[in-house]
Amino acid sequence: MWVLTASGCRWLGAAGSLAVAVGGWAAGALPVRGGGGLWEPRGSALALAGALLAYLGLTVLVAAWWRYGVLLARGARHGVLATLAWWSGPLLLAPPLYSKDVYSYIAQGAMVLEGHDVYGGGPSVLGPGDLGANAAASVGGHWTDTPAPYGPAFLVLAQLVVRATGGEIVPAVLGMRLLAVGALALIVWAVRGLGGGRGGPDGALWLAALNPLLLVHVVGGMHNDGLMIGLMLAGVLLAVRGRWVLGCVLVGLAMTVKSPAAVALLFVGVMIARRDGGVRGLVKGLVLPGLVAGAVAALATVLAGTGFGWLRTQSVAGTIHTALSLSSDLGLGLGLLLGDDPDPVKAVVQNLGLLAAVALILVLAWRAWRGALDPVLGLGLSLVALVALSPMVQPWYLLWGTAVVAAVAWRGRAGQVLAVLSAALVYETALDGRTPWYGFVVAGVVLGLGLRWVRREPWRGVTDGAGAFEGADPVGSGR
Repeated sequence: MWVLTASGCRWLGAAGSLAVAVGGWAAGALPVRGGGGLWEPRGSALALAGALLAYLGLTVLVAAWWRYGVLLARGARHGVLATLAWWSGPLLLAPPLYSKDVYSYIAQGAMVLEGHDVYGGGPSVLGPGDLGANAAASVGGHWTDTPAPYGPAFLVLAQLVVRATGGEIVPAVLGMRLLAVGALALIVWAVRGLGGGRGGPDGALWLAALNPLLLVHVVGGMHNDGLMIGLMLAGVLLAVRGRWVLGCVLVGLAMTVKSPAAVALLFVGVMIARRDGGVRGLVKGLVLPGLVAGAVAALATVLAGTGFGWLRTQSVAGTIHTALSLSSDLGLGLGLLLGDDPDPVKAVVQNLGLLAAVALILVLAWRAWRGALDPVLGLGLSLVALVALSPMVQPWYLLWGTAVVAAVAWRGRAGQVLAVLSAALVYETALDGRTPWYGFVVAGVVLGLGLRWVRREPWRGVTDGAGAFEGADPVGSGR
């Protein structure tokens, strides 16, 4: 059947993406005010119709994406970049989808321009006459009074968007989407450069860039995680090619968007230590990447003029409970069983989860240093472990590690499992940014079916061992 061909998948996915975008005009994360007559509530009946259309479109997109991946795993070659353009294109002019975080970004950029401390208060400090007031009114409830957990580089970009658009909702959102598209382009460049491991870059782009989780949350939702991933991956690519100083500069910039990018420094250090060898190489790898990236982060902070408050606000997200955080769920449950106030027990369990993540990251780094694991793959698995054990987890956080794993081992078992998780988590969040109970039900069903498929019908030619540690040159010898 035509629909099962690569060409059919391209058009089917484009139709699904278009349905998501059209549904978003009626049921997306619309602003409270300032939509300019374009992004305004259209009534409950139309909102329900839009949500249903978007759910149908999302399912079509996921199905087309999965079939496309099967074809690529079997050796098909069919213009992945053109497919990416067709699938992302319909989302470019849509209102914010699946999240209201972009309103926080705009409001935080406006706070800096208005002279407020973004690390001392939330968007609620903006008054009716201030820049970004409409964006501040549209921020999701948890984040209205929450200080920014983002670094200075991202706040500079947010300021530029607000300054250029006057903080008006529609042009400011489209300005933030332009940044998201730039991040997507950077991810594509880095993933293609890393090569994708066995199976080539087409399949790597399938998992990293064509991934519906990335399309709806980075292009549609404009999450700055895309920019962090793009800068981090670009830095890793340069390190693999032997240009580790410039690579660490980019990783340092990624850290000043979101701090988890710092994990990459450990694995860049592993590449340096393995390339140079001996005690000298080990010391060089352990010390120099951190010094370079730290200097970049410090310089960016000074030049941005926003202060070093971002170093103390990294934990603010952990105060907001998300159901996807295993450590928070376990801590809350134990706390309720052991006493009236669950918070102390919950905090202990969350910290233990972070310690476990650090231990796993160190084990993966040690294996990479010993030559048993590709350092780039080790970085991807480390980021997945960090997300899984963090006190706050959002669906799009999975992209941190997924894009890195995709870049070197998309056909391995880890890549297949991450593909299934991506397909499942894309359903967890509703089009307007809420997390309804039925989203978890649908995600659970998709997860169960997908894991069963992986166990019974893995990508052709891939076994449990083959492809697990494929990828880039682990010592950065110039590829």
